[in-house]
Amino acid sequence: MHRIGFVLFPGANILSTAPISTFEVANFCAGKPFYELQILSENGGPVRTSWGITVDTEAFGEPDFDTLLIGAGTEIEVGSPKLLEFIKNGVGVSRRVAAPCTGAFMLAQAGILDGRRATTHWGFARELQRRFPKVRVDEDRIFVIDGPVWTSAGMTAGIDLALAMVERDLGVEIARAVAKKMVVYHRRAGGQSQFSTLLELEPKSDRIQSALSYARRNLQTALSVEQLAEVANLSPRQFSRAFRAETGQSPAKAVENLRVEAARLLMEQGQLPIDVVARETGFADRERMRRAFLRAFGQPPQAIRRAVRLAA
Repeated sequence: MHRIGFVLFPGANILSTAPISTFEVANFCAGKPFYELQILSENGGPVRTSWGITVDTEAFGEPDFDTLLIGAGTEIEVGSPKLLEFIKNGVGVSRRVAAPCTGAFMLAQAGILDGRRATTHWGFARELQRRFPKVRVDEDRIFVIDGPVWTSAGMTAGIDLALAMVERDLGVEIARAVAKKMVVYHRRAGGQSQFSTLLELEPKSDRIQSALSYARRNLQTALSVEQLAEVANLSPRQFSRAFRAETGQSPAKAVENLRVEAARLLMEQGQLPIDVVARETGFADRERMRRAFLRAFGQPPQAIRRAVRLAA
């Protein structure tokens, strides 16, 4: 039996408990009770979460769990000395210690992220780096594994993290079955730049939305202003003016962002050579794609692919 200890504290976000369901479904898909769960808190008894839902817990004992999972708050929480000591001791005893979202701050406060790669919700990543400069924060990963320490992005990314654990414990077929049962991706593609380009632009009119959707479907073509304007049934001048007014970007910049988004997805999947990725996403050559990646992410395409391999 693989024992999981899930640590709650007053005010923890109820969504941070989502990974628990992953292990429950894994037991069902495996046809046997592989995982055993114990919900813990500093003093035991009922713990009130941020939404007012109360969860019964058991008081800390020895952190002798195969997996120790830490809850997360809606905002950055400061752990009590007893809680941080329990987490710190868990690293030496448990096979893995993990935290979704802002739970990474608890791990950092306990000192176990020093010198390690980690991630957290994109909205808190730079604050994590500022407060704990010894942590190597990778703010665009869905989850990061560094030795026995696992961290993930926003609350629902805890499910991605839990599925990766299930895959390591029970194999890829069980993990796929769990994902299918939960109606989630087995392996979510892309980073946690949780605003995709189309969502970030948020065009107000159907005409501009249609032009953007057309561009995304036809990234291999030149996608000139004249071509997009024709899709929107506007003159090139009217289209450029309306596009910038609605999105805050020029059509050329928006198309580049769409290309970069598609190229990064292909790079993370790791199946195509860089030259092919550049061609498939409409960049004239790999050098042009490299410059676009540097503008968007501050690193070249090869670094994106390398980071995915290291996290695997």
